[in-house]
Amino acid sequence: MVKRAHSIILAGLCFLFASTVMALEEPKYTVIESSPPFELRQYAPMIVAEVYVDGDMSDAGSKGFRLIAGYIFGKNQSKTKLADDLQGSEKIAMTVPVTMEPKTGGSEKIAMTAPVTMETQKKNSNQWRMFFVMPSQYTLTSLPTPTSPEVKLREIPPQKKAVITYSGFNSDEKTQEKAQELRVWMKSKNLTPASEPQLARYNPPWSIPFLRRNEVMFDY
Repeated sequence: MVKRAHSIILAGLCFLFASTVMALEEPKYTVIESSPPFELRQYAPMIVAEVYVDGDMSDAGSKGFRLIAGYIFGKNQSKTKLADDLQGSEKIAMTVPVTMEPKTGGSEKIAMTAPVTMETQKKNSNQWRMFFVMPSQYTLTSLPTPTSPEVKLREIPPQKKAVITYSGFNSDEKTQEKAQELRVWMKSKNLTPASEPQLARYNPPWSIPFLRRNEVMFDY
């Protein structure tokens, strides 16, 4: 038991060190109001790489992540490399968080958050939209062109979001539970959600659950 505890502590320290070294970029925002675990935020404009995927939350999340990760890790055509470059591709730095959003109804509203978002396309549909936020040094004209027709680039205008932060594992049930907590808090502020709940995940799947940072967000 003691040995196991030491292993868990060591793994946690390694994770914290790795997170510090990686220092992944996050979308830029200012905090309008903070009442932990809740916040109101104003997000700056951003550019996203997005895909639409079918399936339940888990399957769609895996498929969407693979598609967009493929884009940022080289399945693209660089606009800055020389024409005689054999590959002509460019690696793009990873950002956080990864975000998923179910979308019901016929609206085409684009949700903001971090690198990955998923949202269902129409009522009773099981399709999701997923995106990564691109590093801030890029513009639409300087970003590499995706070689996969499923990956699209899009610019997102400034947005206001209400957020609840928590740790641990995620599931559809957990997301809905946190979304309801956030709705109740927003109601106390006389705010109305203007989007479906967006799940933002900041850590890789192998991270220790109690060290994970998760957020559920609503546009408002």
